[in-house]
Amino acid sequence: MASVYRTPDERFVDLPDFPFAPQYVDLDGLRMHYLDEGQGEPILLLHGEPTWSFLYRRMIPALRGRFRCVAPDYIGFGRSDKWTDPGAYSVRAHYALLERFVAALDLRRITVVVQDWGGPLGLHYAVRHPERMARLVILNTGLMSGDPDTLSPGLESWREYVLRTPDLPIGLILKRAIGKRYVLSEDVVAAYDAPFPTVESKAGARAFPALIPTAPDAPWAEEMRETKVALARWDKPALICFSDSDPVFPPEVGQALARLIPGARFALMAGAGHFLQEEKGPEIAKEILGFVRD
Repeated sequence: MASVYRTPDERFVDLPDFPFAPQYVDLDGLRMHYLDEGQGEPILLLHGEPTWSFLYRRMIPALRGRFRCVAPDYIGFGRSDKWTDPGAYSVRAHYALLERFVAALDLRRITVVVQDWGGPLGLHYAVRHPERMARLVILNTGLMSGDPDTLSPGLESWREYVLRTPDLPIGLILKRAIGKRYVLSEDVVAAYDAPFPTVESKAGARAFPALIPTAPDAPWAEEMRETKVALARWDKPALICFSDSDPVFPPEVGQALARLIPGARFALMAGAGHFLQEEKGPEIAKEILGFVRD
């Protein structure tokens, strides 16, 4: 069994614009962290790579008056426990933990918000458990099935970078990706670094890019094809918000999803890159609230 690292609590003291109390659920001895703010129908906020629930801090204040905002950290990320062996991670393991997390909280009438790896996990969950779902909100993500047209040059470059960089500079990655459009303060950069004080604590972040299916018979590729087929029959509301400047998941990926999902609404967020929640959090929250009202 892989050894487990738990980031010291003092790493999370006085994070900027993050007044939220930590909540935990135990899954077979692994402590999984989540935020639980507001009341109403649950909105499940799923982060991507290499971020954590901190990414949603600019959206939760606007959403908590309408929704119960539930933002988990995957095992290997945030305040959740972390396997120290990258080989312990798989997409199926992450997915199984997500299923158990939702069951443990018994979430129903879920609005699921997905971005980056939240898409392959959360959208597969949605089509497997439609009885628990109310609507989809899809941000900068893709259904990576190993086919050449599902791997952008930006995604391939990111994968290659992580494979050759064992000590990932998490905060610096965020800072560089966002660039000049929306300047990250040093305390925000430090907050993205907070869960990962050692090389061993970064095993989960190092593992995810290597798990991207690069061939049709790769692990999780078949699940992504199944998800795509199921989304073509989706009969509940769907909002798709993509940014105009993401080299990993460019706007045409979102437009293709909008054509795939019956009745989906598409919105393009101008002046943003990959980490849409960081750059345009309040605007996305406003888009979601308008979508729900309509």
